Amino acid sequence: MDAEFDYDLTPDQWETLKALRLPPHERRVITRSILAQLAALDLATLQGESPVITPRGRKVLVRGSSKLLDLAA
Repeated sequence: MDAEFDYDLTPDQWETLKALRLPPHERRVITRSILAQLAALDLATLQGESPVITPRGRKVLVRGSSKLLDLAA
């Protein structure tokens, strides 16, 4: 896996990143602290008051994590 997109995210971070794919009216409540952590990794950002997934965040989400792959094996 390309190290550029291999992040060791917590389960809450993964769930938040997945939730950002949904339209705002369909999302569960997004925790600000987790959003800040994702923003620090350039995986999410705010557009006005609405959190959105970044292109890097989409790539990370699609590629997954080696930690997740280990769990599936």
